[in-house]
Amino acid sequence: MQHSSLNPLWLSTFRSVVETRNFTETAKQLFMTQPGVSQHIRKLEQACDCQLLDRRDRSLELTHQGEAVYRYALQLQQQEQQLLSSLQADDPYRGDIVCACSGSQALTLYPQLLTIQQQHPQLNIHLEVAPNHSILNGILDASIDFGIVTHFNSDHRYQADALAAEELCLLLPANNEKQPLNLTTLQQLGLIDHPDAYHYLSLYFSGCGEADLQSISPDSLPKRGYINQLSQILLPVSQMMGFTVLPRSAVDAFPEKNKLQIYQAKRTVNQPRHIISKKQRQLPARSVHLMQQVKDWFSDC
Repeated sequence: MQHSSLNPLWLSTFRSVVETRNFTETAKQLFMTQPGVSQHIRKLEQACDCQLLDRRDRSLELTHQGEAVYRYALQLQQQEQQLLSSLQADDPYRGDIVCACSGSQALTLYPQLLTIQQQHPQLNIHLEVAPNHSILNGILDASIDFGIVTHFNSDHRYQADALAAEELCLLLPANNEKQPLNLTTLQQLGLIDHPDAYHYLSLYFSGCGEADLQSISPDSLPKRGYINQLSQILLPVSQMMGFTVLPRSAVDAFPEKNKLQIYQAKRTVNQPRHIISKKQRQLPARSVHLMQQVKDWFSDC
């Protein structure tokens, strides 16, 4: 048998009847007539397809099914009160925030977020480390409040603010210092590939100011390996197994920097960074406040 939906108004009347144990008193409290109260209870019992109240000897007792419906009615009341309270209290230091960035950005961002959470224990900050396209998709479907991306096409669906750019470094084994850097050298070394390697290489080659490198297509370079764990990308470079390109923050975090050489190009190459959110989505005060703090942190980097 198909059951009807449970009207919240019937449930509210039922809850009052259970608590007063009296139809007349419920009618007074709810500014209803007694027949109106009886009608609500009758319709609720019809929707549940069972008896909820035992009306013997001028007393009201809950049936087993009535007890279950009463508990459900209480849960709905509590959820409504919690919702209304949350709508009224938009506290910048309380609640959940979901933000996202790349692994290299997390090296800078995560320690700052931990400091904020220590200062405000009722904030729950979830940092998702993800590639650019995942961050962009998450912002559109509202599973992410805001994110930091290093490359995206301008799109009217996003609100984007520029952050300070970060230096990109071409990393070679330390023993490569005396060799000229050109296509032949890089082909001999081979690329240690990672999720952003080709994007970083394209930026680096086009912006370094050196004709020999500007003429190189990243696709022409042989791979010597691939890894998507940021902390491990520089390990094969330090072991003289290849070269790669990473942001300065990733290099600074690597414990064996003495086994690396950062190539000094004619021009420093920087990758842009943007903090983005969904345009026309009204974020809670806690997310807006944290976004501003992130802007301040990255403007000082």
